[in-house]
Amino acid sequence: MRPSDLFASAAGAIRSHLMRSLLTILGIVVGIASVVLTVGLGLGTQKDVSEQIASLGSDLLIVSPGSATNSEGVRGGFGSGDTLTRSDAEALSSTIAVPDAEAVAAEKTASLALTYGENNWTTTVTGTSVSWLDVRSRELAYGSFLSDEDEAAGAAVVVLGAETAQELFDRVDVVGEDVTINDTSFEVIGVLSEKGSSGDSSLDDIAVIPMSTMVETVDDSGASETVQTIYIKAASADVLSAASQESTALLLNLHGIGSVEDADFTVAAQDSLIDTATSVYQKLTVLLTSIAGLALLVGGIGVMNIMLVSVTERTREIGLRKALGANPASIRNQFLVEAVMLGLSGGALGVLIGVGLALTLPAVLDSTIVISGQALVLAVVVAVGIGAVFGVYPATRAARLAPIDALRAQ
Repeated sequence: MRPSDLFASAAGAIRSHLMRSLLTILGIVVGIASVVLTVGLGLGTQKDVSEQIASLGSDLLIVSPGSATNSEGVRGGFGSGDTLTRSDAEALSSTIAVPDAEAVAAEKTASLALTYGENNWTTTVTGTSVSWLDVRSRELAYGSFLSDEDEAAGAAVVVLGAETAQELFDRVDVVGEDVTINDTSFEVIGVLSEKGSSGDSSLDDIAVIPMSTMVETVDDSGASETVQTIYIKAASADVLSAASQESTALLLNLHGIGSVEDADFTVAAQDSLIDTATSVYQKLTVLLTSIAGLALLVGGIGVMNIMLVSVTERTREIGLRKALGANPASIRNQFLVEAVMLGLSGGALGVLIGVGLALTLPAVLDSTIVISGQALVLAVVVAVGIGAVFGVYPATRAARLAPIDALRAQ
């Protein structure tokens, strides 16, 4: 039989039992669509996380405190300790102790209500220094940022995030207006440009005030010297590792700690966070793809089952063809091509459904789904392979039928 005759015969057999063929490839369709979606979702999530982390700066180090232990001996979570101070931030700003650091900014934060007239909005109030704008790679949409004079005088001035300004004033250009924080009136001197979100938190919902004002006027925790986070901007991405080592060595010396293993703080770089997130989502993608592979296995078993039924139904046809001179290889190829076409049809349909869902689901899930061309091609190849592998046994069984027995079949 010529190749064209093989494909024509296989296509005719599939069309003659169209509903049965569709039900047969259903498992392959579901499996392929699931693979396309899971790979796309994994790549999309990895892309989102990488962009969010990279938006903070590829040359940024984040110093966080260790965990705290209460009076009952229960340890708090990571970053719950009070081991970082304003003095630590000042020491890290030294170009002699940390020569590869360009700028340092400490943060002391609290969730507080801001009031304007009858409007109120709870946001993250951040006490920090003049260098914060540069260290956090932020820009101003309106007005100006904090100054050294504001820090020295403990001035009641605030720079709002775009979302915070919108919620309080129903507009963004609010320079010169006053807001109340902890019964103290603050003048709005600037509004930050929109930055987007990081994880579940909005980077645009923030109120920035001088560190001295935060300590003297706003914060009533009694821990005036402690800070939650210290950000270090390296001179360049190339010296990020050197800046990390210098910062770690200085803090160990300041805290009187002998080894990194006993440190009551952590110094993390953005690239390490990206690597960690990438590793996690790669493992998650492999896990979800393995689950989708079970659907492909079910689909393959379905192909084998229906091909065995097809061989049984067409036993007399096989016997007649053999009696007319068809060799076993020709019979085997006929059924094998039919199985491959079922796999190809399931793969193509699964890819179409997967791509369609990948284009529509992001609006529902609020997550990015990346359509990978390599994944689409691999999915179709896998589907064809499943048809071929699970079609071998039925095709071989058909090829081995004795002509006389096949002709006697009812």
